[in-house]
Amino acid sequence: MGVLWSAMMTVTGLTLKNPTVLAAGILGTTGASLLRVARGGAGAVVTKSIGCAPNAGHPNPSMVETECGFLNAMGLPNPGYRNYREELSVVRGGRGAGGVGGTGTAEVPVIASVFGADAREFSDVASGLSDLADAIELNLSCPHADRYGASIGIDPALVLEITSAVKDVAPVPVWVKLTPNVTDITEIGLAAEEGGADAVVAINTVRAMAIDIESGVPILGNRFGGLSGAAIKPIAVKSVYDLYGALDIPIIGVGGISCWQDAIEMILAGACAVQIGSAVHNGISVFRDVADGIAEYCHAHGCTVDELCGIAHQR
Repeated sequence: MGVLWSAMMTVTGLTLKNPTVLAAGILGTTGASLLRVARGGAGAVVTKSIGCAPNAGHPNPSMVETECGFLNAMGLPNPGYRNYREELSVVRGGRGAGGVGGTGTAEVPVIASVFGADAREFSDVASGLSDLADAIELNLSCPHADRYGASIGIDPALVLEITSAVKDVAPVPVWVKLTPNVTDITEIGLAAEEGGADAVVAINTVRAMAIDIESGVPILGNRFGGLSGAAIKPIAVKSVYDLYGALDIPIIGVGGISCWQDAIEMILAGACAVQIGSAVHNGISVFRDVADGIAEYCHAHGCTVDELCGIAHQR
């Protein structure tokens, strides 16, 4: 990492070496891939979303590149939390207390992304992984998995119920990942906060689809999916800005971040840290590049990330 990151930062009690975080579902399938991203410069890593039982996900094609980003409809494929404990054990075995590590590698926290059909399933998965994770991220926002994700995350009452239930069983911080596919994201964020969330993550992908003009057939196997990448960054920035004005808990910004300028914009809107997903397509060096760019910007302006957070609300 660049020498400018000589001081650690804290998010919901977790110590991060810089404000960049691997987003859920991106290179988080195995413990080895999480270790590789951590050693590649990320300040923290989030696993793929894990549920109660093994799930094959949606049929292929499940991901396609578009002219403005990526469409995916993975369908939450995962081995189930009991089997995934083995992957988290690989990560735990390669680290000391408090984060991923290894010879010559700074430690970073590991956040387990979990999903379920109801409060009981969320609680079961969270309690089944929390001894091997530094925090839990509730996936209440997947736009393309029937009965899961956004179908739950659009209802403030369910968000409150699930967040509260997980907080009752999880001894680690709980983050709630929000869907942008609602009329007012602050209503959902406030429900998460009322349920005891330690932070919210904004945003997940935006519902979208692509159609082959020769056959007239939707390209994705699931017909529609979630759009990520540069096209959704303005939506993410506005969501973070609105949430910052409404909530008292930290916000982790995600959506379309591929360079340090994107990250700074998200921080100015109110994010205390940023997650990076689609940009990993061009290599995991993106974490180091973004982190060093943020550090250089802060150095040039004589400020910290904490001092930058939410400045757009004052201008």
